[in-house]
Amino acid sequence: MRARFTYLGDMLFWILVAALTAALAVILLYPLLRGAKAADNIRAGEAAVYRDQLRELDRDLNGGLITPEEADYARAEIGRRLIAVSADEPAETPKPARHHRFTEAFVLLVLPVLGLCLYLTTGRPDLPSQPLEARLENPGNDVAVLITKAERHLAEKPDDGKGWDVLAPIYFRTMRVNDAQVAYRNAIRLLGPSPVRLDGLAETLMAVSDGVVTEEARQVLEQSLTLEPDNPRARFYIALSMEQAGRPDEARQAFEALAKQSPDDAPWLPLVNQHIATNGGVPAGANPAAPGANPATPGGGPAAPGNPTQQDVAAAENMSAGDRQQMIRGMVESLDAKLSEDPNNFEGWMRLVRSYAVLNDKDRAAGALKRGLAAFPPPGEEGRQLLALARELGIATEGATQ
Repeated sequence: MRARFTYLGDMLFWILVAALTAALAVILLYPLLRGAKAADNIRAGEAAVYRDQLRELDRDLNGGLITPEEADYARAEIGRRLIAVSADEPAETPKPARHHRFTEAFVLLVLPVLGLCLYLTTGRPDLPSQPLEARLENPGNDVAVLITKAERHLAEKPDDGKGWDVLAPIYFRTMRVNDAQVAYRNAIRLLGPSPVRLDGLAETLMAVSDGVVTEEARQVLEQSLTLEPDNPRARFYIALSMEQAGRPDEARQAFEALAKQSPDDAPWLPLVNQHIATNGGVPAGANPAAPGANPATPGGGPAAPGNPTQQDVAAAENMSAGDRQQMIRGMVESLDAKLSEDPNNFEGWMRLVRSYAVLNDKDRAAGALKRGLAAFPPPGEEGRQLLALARELGIATEGATQ
């Protein structure tokens, strides 16, 4: 029985292919089969219009709307046009329209053969049909099918808090931010607030507002801090909200406090240092073990591209705000040059795009984004993170993927 249904499915597929091919051939052949009939219809229509104009002219003359002289002049002009149209008509019986034999043969024979060969070469006619139900039972690594399966489950059991908790970050990573917001709210309502869920909801709210820490997002972050006072993500975004609100002193103090509490090898420390410098402060060192050690790298290892060295921090302490800003720009340009030589540094591209953004140099930020996407294309996880960062910072992504 199953083999019979498979056979019927295959037959239905080829019947649909044949029907579509025939329909396409009719559409392509129709202008050729019409021949000169369209032109004859146009001439007949023009002649009918001129005859109507002559009858209307007689009515206007009888009604006294025009003088006999005006009527004679108009009648002569309309008659001239009518004669010109009639002269274009063939005097003898028109010959049957000449068919475009070669073109018709090409459309009827060559195009279907070419299409069939292309399908047999690139397609999989031996692959059995796999309807949605079968794919839902065995989704594999297909994220779209996994999401569909989870959505079906939640449609049947909307009070499954764990399902919403799993689906929310997946929505966010696939840039379905409105769906992610609903999922996070449902997870918090059903399972209760937690730092991870609250931080995820706050990031979703910021993504909806193009990277701006709104008042609602700030309240969510403050609730997260009541559950985990040392939550670095919540503290960072609250400091960022101060920076966006035009309160640089408060923002600098908040970022400096976050830098002091962060471990030496915290991955967010370079970004925190950039914001400290942007708000007029001195990037924090992290227990350097030797001169020239990178403050973000324990043990005095080599400096990561773009991070300030201990000499940079010491020199910045005696600089004016303008000189300090110039030093920061030089560090960013140094990172840019290093990435041009070695583009296979994803963290470096993330840091460079954000650095140009905080320096309010959106053109260079967009250029860095485009180069970063050339090294890490959007279909990959790194490319999607770069695009998400650009949207968060308000950097135009149009043309960046070309």
